[in-house]
Amino acid sequence: MSFLKSFPPPGSAEGLRQQQPETEAVLNGKGLGTGTLYIAESRLSWLDGSGLGFSLEYPTISLHAVSRDLNAYPREHLYVMVNAKFGEESKESVAEEEEEDDSDDDVEPIAEFRFVPNDKSALEAMFTAMCECQALHPDPEDEDSDDYDGEEYDVEAHEQGQGDIPTFYTYEEGLSHLTAEGQATLERLEGMLSQSVSSQYNMAGVRTEDSIRDYEDGMEVDTTPTVAGQFEDADVDH
Repeated sequence: MSFLKSFPPPGSAEGLRQQQPETEAVLNGKGLGTGTLYIAESRLSWLDGSGLGFSLEYPTISLHAVSRDLNAYPREHLYVMVNAKFGEESKESVAEEEEEDDSDDDVEPIAEFRFVPNDKSALEAMFTAMCECQALHPDPEDEDSDDYDGEEYDVEAHEQGQGDIPTFYTYEEGLSHLTAEGQATLERLEGMLSQSVSSQYNMAGVRTEDSIRDYEDGMEVDTTPTVAGQFEDADVDH
């Protein structure tokens, strides 16, 4: 494939953690051949016997895991998902992206690599090395999310009277600072609240002793208790 290039394998200067020979590389279901996988702190590289291969930068790797599901793939392997396009797909995607609308700009390309070692017992060591190297390249977006841009409240400065102390009002003082529109809104909310309180005795058709007393004056009220088991045959949706 066109993206395979010749380059020197990473060594100790680049923090080589794991070197796994006789490892088959598979890209999106297509075999690339058998070669050597190099897991270094700087990058993840694979080279075949002729010296051609590729490298993956850790910030582009979104997922890596050991796959032992033989239904998904016939051999156990190290699975790596990368946010990029490789090989023939990269050329096709360039032409397609030029014709697509701007609404598809947020869709990230994805490539799936499978590294299948001849010695499957090495998978745990390969995975551990990947985790250690990946941790050296944290996502800058995750670091930015931990930053707080808001203004911090300096408790010590406020205790010493060196900061802007927030203003608090009593209920009466707060009313005096309300505009005419604010006072009208407050009165409307208080009216709604009082109506809600007065109607709580008759909610859901349940009559309480207070509601019975409200209707006893001038009205005939049936205070006979409901017979137990009256609605036993009713279907209730839970």
